[in-house]
Amino acid sequence: MAKNIQAIRGMNDYLPADTAFWQRIEDTLKQVLAGYGYSEIRLPIVEQTPLFKRAIGEVTDVVEKEMYTFEDRNGDSLTLRPEGTAGCVRAGIEHGLLYNQEQRLWYTGPMFRHERPQKGRYRQFHQLGAEVFGLQGPDIDAELILLNARWWRALGISAHVRLELNSIGSLEARANYREALTAFLEQRKESLDEDCRRRMYTNPLRVLDTKNADIQLLLNDAPVLTDYLDEESREHFNGLCELLEQSGIPYTVNPRLVRGLDYYNRTVFEWVTESLGSQGTVCAGGRYDGLVEQLGGRSTPAVGFAMGLERLVLLVQAVNPDFRPIPAVDVYVISSGAGTQIAAVNLAEGIRDALPQARIMTNHGGGNFKKQFARADKWGARVALVLGESEVAAGQVVVKILATGSQETLAQDDVAVRLASILS
Repeated sequence: MAKNIQAIRGMNDYLPADTAFWQRIEDTLKQVLAGYGYSEIRLPIVEQTPLFKRAIGEVTDVVEKEMYTFEDRNGDSLTLRPEGTAGCVRAGIEHGLLYNQEQRLWYTGPMFRHERPQKGRYRQFHQLGAEVFGLQGPDIDAELILLNARWWRALGISAHVRLELNSIGSLEARANYREALTAFLEQRKESLDEDCRRRMYTNPLRVLDTKNADIQLLLNDAPVLTDYLDEESREHFNGLCELLEQSGIPYTVNPRLVRGLDYYNRTVFEWVTESLGSQGTVCAGGRYDGLVEQLGGRSTPAVGFAMGLERLVLLVQAVNPDFRPIPAVDVYVISSGAGTQIAAVNLAEGIRDALPQARIMTNHGGGNFKKQFARADKWGARVALVLGESEVAAGQVVVKILATGSQETLAQDDVAVRLASILS
């Protein structure tokens, strides 16, 4: 017997029971995005490797340890995308969407990082991201956060997420702070773990979000990034905080919040939760005003965020039991007797013409009435349409509400109108 081939570790199948839940969440997210005027962009999952090295930074964990990189048959180095912003910027430059223009875009799809798989963190994972180009004020930063907050309300999880904010300033301000932070860490080198010693010189800001509790305690005496902010960044951040306060969005300023990708400047933010154990970040983003120029375009202000859908699904399942997937079937068509199967098929087709949004399943494979009603229950149908030989001969159908057991007999020509009333 041939050996079974299984999915790659950290790359998961999502079965129909899972995807129904995902689809309801995704529909909710997309509806809110449309309400803010954002347009979808669809991007390749494979890009040239230099795109991510230039955008994310060569000394980040993503580039150094986590990317799926390979050479194609032409000898070109290609990478499965580990995040979405770089590809979105590349597409914007390539297709002339950015310079002297305003764009509000969103995308969704699989991303790939070679991490240690654990709950909420996988090697193939799904993100939904939004990017805004051409606007540089704090008001658009605030709008993105307001959009996030509307998502949480729609999903019933507002009480289980909280917003953390910081400003990491301009490139020059960050360089000055990096110098001060490195000097501080050098004096305490013996107290650092191996990872922080390495980052101390390659990317010292990443030491600030170490998970090592002893080092976090040591960092209480470290220089604070906000003391090194340039005046423009300080005004921008104060403006953002004021807008959020006026909009009723509570937040906490976290001076150690720096984000893991090199392209950020000024605003950075995270929505975090205590309801998923160690995987606390639900959604995160910030401003990246220099990235378009860094990737070969004209200087363009930009801000965006990305959200891991696996974590969001886990959070909704954990804290909102009333949020349930929409059943796959509204109406189940049952038939038994000579000539009833084709009559059932034709009846279902006619109803689909009249009610294109209705989800109608016709029983196939025979079975007595009891078995067919059991199938209707299995699929979550609200209504069963029942055809026997006498109903077919009379041009009628029995309409049964499965939750209550009540039923009525109608002319087949009238059933679509009745179903529209029941399903509304």
